Amino acid sequence: MSGGILFLSLLGFFPLVVPICPVPCKCATNIIDCTSKDLTVAKLPATFRSSVEIIHLGYNRLTSIPNGLFDNLKHLQVVYLQGNPWECNCDILYLRSWLQWQQNRTLYRDVRCASPAHLQDRIIAYLTEDEIVSTCQYWYCSLALLSQLCLFILLFLQGILVIFIIVYLQKFRRMTAEARSTSRDLHQHVDTWVSSSRSPYNSD
Repeated sequence: MSGGILFLSLLGFFPLVVPICPVPCKCATNIIDCTSKDLTVAKLPATFRSSVEIIHLGYNRLTSIPNGLFDNLKHLQVVYLQGNPWECNCDILYLRSWLQWQQNRTLYRDVRCASPAHLQDRIIAYLTEDEIVSTCQYWYCSLALLSQLCLFILLFLQGILVIFIIVYLQKFRRMTAEARSTSRDLHQHVDTWVSSSRSPYNSD
């Protein structure tokens, strides 16, 4: 029984002692090489092993780095980030902050914005917070404009639907009135025919 408990305990601690290496990457003792692996932000691991010293993330499809990804890597010396299409909007704030804390920023001169257009080819480490925040505001303005446009389209469609319902109701009322008029005329003809059929002049 105690052996089974010990085995389960070892299984519980097993992920902590096994080196974390992303599936498409190559890993050595203190190096994780993910160069040119078509990585996106969604494909990045939630964490790297704590003993890593060098991480290669160059020439992928990364547009930002998840918040806190490098924070607990006490032995980390350098991360190669060149060759990625970095989007310098709100999501780039963590990477910019991390780069600014690095002692040798010259290693990251090739880490540049790919978009938006007014920040293209700018070195991320030297961006001001106002420049990035202004981009975030533009993004929110665009979202607000899109929301207003969708609301206008929705109201327009609702207006068309209301007009269609009104026209249909008017047409239905006319059809109902015509049906009632026809029914009255029919009843009058029937009553006239019945009255004429009961007339004494028609009896034998």
